Amino acid sequence: MSHKVLVVEDQKDIADLIALHLADIDCLTKIANDGPAALAAARASAFDLVVLDLTLPGASGIDICRQIRALRPRTRIVMLTARAGELDRVLGFEVGADDYVTKPFSILELVARVKAQLRRLHSDAMQDSLSRATIRAGDMVIEPARRTLFIGSREIELTAMEFDLLLHLASDPGRVSTRAQLLDAVWGYSHSGYEHTVNAHINRLRNKIEADATKPVYIKTVWGVGYKFTDFAETGGGAAKERA
Repeated sequence: MSHKVLVVEDQKDIADLIALHLADIDCLTKIANDGPAALAAARASAFDLVVLDLTLPGASGIDICRQIRALRPRTRIVMLTARAGELDRVLGFEVGADDYVTKPFSILELVARVKAQLRRLHSDAMQDSLSRATIRAGDMVIEPARRTLFIGSREIELTAMEFDLLLHLASDPGRVSTRAQLLDAVWGYSHSGYEHTVNAHINRLRNKIEADATKPVYIKTVWGVGYKFTDFAETGGGAAKERA
């Protein structure tokens, strides 16, 4: 099945190279060379994935990412950045990027990242077509079939990757997952040196779901190992699963 991909890159030779290689994995690609053109394309059509340069004429990649995420919550976004600093990476995740590749990049690595995101997209679509168990944990209710999250009466908006990460952890409460295991299960690849991707998404999740992100109730850090979702059944908090 072909996937629709929007490539947002102001350097024509790079944009054309990306489009050429994405065609090899059966992607139908549209190129936008600046911020306004990218937003116009995203408003006009739903793309499965966006490859988004951070530095663009007309608007910053950060602003474009934020607006596309608000417009198309399930679209996967892979950000291209020449900035390798941790702050820049975290900022990209904060506005909704699902992954990033630092310039100069290997085109094979970029294609591998795109394929991983598209696999996750396909997996989500398959899961959405099935009736899945509702997960209740403390005040939290996760409905996988509808991809919704409620804490009490309040619906919490999550990006596609944040939801996948939360669902993976909450589906097996009490089990400790390493960062490498989470990368493989949620992002679709294991890549040494990218564990900070998991850390950034965990921090974003905690800011959204925890009353106090510095004292998390739902997602616990197991120091030196990874993360786990609290088993409320063991703590007497009444975790349960029921058919949706």
